Amino acid sequence: MITLITGATAGIGEATAYIFAKNKSNLILTGRRKERLIKLKTELVQKYNVEIKILCFDIQSQDATEKAIASLSESWQHIDVLINNAGLALGKTTIDDGNVEDWEQMIDTNVKGLLYITKAIVPFMKARKKGHIVNLGSIAGKEVYRYGNVYCATKHAVEALTKGFRLDLLPYNIKVTGICPGPVETEFSIVRYKGDKEKAKEVYKDFSPLVAEDIAECIWFAVSRPAHVNINDMLIMPMQQANTSSFSKKS
Repeated sequence: MITLITGATAGIGEATAYIFAKNKSNLILTGRRKERLIKLKTELVQKYNVEIKILCFDIQSQDATEKAIASLSESWQHIDVLINNAGLALGKTTIDDGNVEDWEQMIDTNVKGLLYITKAIVPFMKARKKGHIVNLGSIAGKEVYRYGNVYCATKHAVEALTKGFRLDLLPYNIKVTGICPGPVETEFSIVRYKGDKEKAKEVYKDFSPLVAEDIAECIWFAVSRPAHVNINDMLIMPMQQANTSSFSKKS
């Protein structure tokens, strides 16, 4: 099995790479931070003896994405699983105070980047009439929270695209799964608050959040089901949280 994971340099992407390598999947790992990709490849090859290809590019660029996928040899084009994990949130403001550059980066990564890589990979799957696409959505794609406006809009778009992909690709025996986490303590909030680690820490102070490995295990579960089973949608929340605005505090 060959699995391509976008945004593999940290968080859910990195944890997913570990669990798939542990289960003997060969990997194509993508991201912008080449040194992290090299480090992750080295660790996984040594620990699990799998084959790994790294592609360092910015998924916001259609041209860079297409060139990266075109560089794959024929044997690496036999991609069984595409995990669209790359994504980010930037800022939390009312819509009138929003930073347009932040909006564009979220839209370019969370929506357009997902489309660019999927468009490049799907022809390989269609030719073989086999494959599985996993899109990382969010609770923010199912309900909107205050100050999350544009980020929530991008994840609502991912939710719609996941359903649309499933309809389009059903005749080709290609599975499509949406994985939608609640709060996961990774680099997510550090990126959202542009490196302010103290502010990021405040996000999780009143409850026990999910961790990257929780979501990686859910992704593996969905992908490892028998051929006749497709997990359409999975919503994973911390035990103390019912939705984006209702949770019980740590005792």
